[in-house]
Amino acid sequence: MTTHPAIAVSVEAMLEDLRTLVEVESPSRDLDALRTSAEGVAGVIETRLGGRAVLVESGGGPHVHWSGGGTPRVLVLGHHDTVFPLGTLARRPFLVEDGRATGPGVFDMLGGLVQAIHGLAALEDRSGVEILVTADEEVGSHFSRALIEERALACGAVLVAEGAADGGAVKTGRKGCGTFEVSVAGRASHAGLEPAAGVNALIEAAHQVLEIAALARPEIGTTVTPTVASAGTLDNVVPARATVVVDVRVESAAEKERVESAFAALAPHLDEAVITVSGGVGRPPMPESAVAGLFAVARRLLPGLEGRAVGGGSDGNFTAALGVPTLDGLGAVGGGAHADHEYLLVGSMAERAGLVAGLADAIRSA
Repeated sequence: MTTHPAIAVSVEAMLEDLRTLVEVESPSRDLDALRTSAEGVAGVIETRLGGRAVLVESGGGPHVHWSGGGTPRVLVLGHHDTVFPLGTLARRPFLVEDGRATGPGVFDMLGGLVQAIHGLAALEDRSGVEILVTADEEVGSHFSRALIEERALACGAVLVAEGAADGGAVKTGRKGCGTFEVSVAGRASHAGLEPAAGVNALIEAAHQVLEIAALARPEIGTTVTPTVASAGTLDNVVPARATVVVDVRVESAAEKERVESAFAALAPHLDEAVITVSGGVGRPPMPESAVAGLFAVARRLLPGLEGRAVGGGSDGNFTAALGVPTLDGLGAVGGGAHADHEYLLVGSMAERAGLVAGLADAIRSA
């Protein structure tokens, strides 16, 4: 069994593969781009690990699945879609300079994928190991969730190659997260001649925003944040419609239920206004209890490794909620996820590849 993540990997080869994946842009929901990206991921996996990486078709784009054979024991989980639109690469090309790799998706999460693949390639025996790289994580994993849960239950342990927390810490807890959309239907009228004849959807939305924001309980980790609003058509028309989009993060199942119930119970303040609510907390919280066992193994492999609970969600939320031991944040050390300054620290790549390899070997050999 591997006891330390100091394995033989080539950082130069990892950077070559990272360049290959970054230079195939893969914005979520762009099915043509995602197909090209999936083929690129499959090619890297097959080149480094052998065997066949299968493209699993879905409405959200192709997922990539690879198995080392034998009885499934551990699932390495990631995604190949990114938040960056086509054309980002022309403005922000892949670059390695001053110990940093930059470019769209290097940290979230193509770097983690490459590190995991190369780490597993250093193992003599890869039986029992599976890799699943999905196409729609950044937009809720609606098309991949069932497959993720199926493979997680079959394998019994999950290593998530998402980017590390600050300072290289692994992620030992994640909030449940979701998005709600509150739609208001009112009635239009002339704002100057007959304002009272209308039902002002914007005023109703303003009432709702204040009521919604009051649902937050930051002292116990619940954030409820209105993020996008729209209303109205012309400056002399009482607005007949308005919408408010709300980001929600919770640390417990009880808070998930409370917030979802509160949204369902929203009622109009203005006569004849109609409120419609859609959405929910789609990713359940990832409790630290689901992480403890694998985190202890990781700390034996890499003494001094820190763990941190974070607010963002990942596909690890789904697997942990099933009771499957899950450890997240095993991917790139860096920062700037979803931002123009996104970067990966090249000096940490070999160590993180070794950590994934050591964990996979420890789980597989247990």
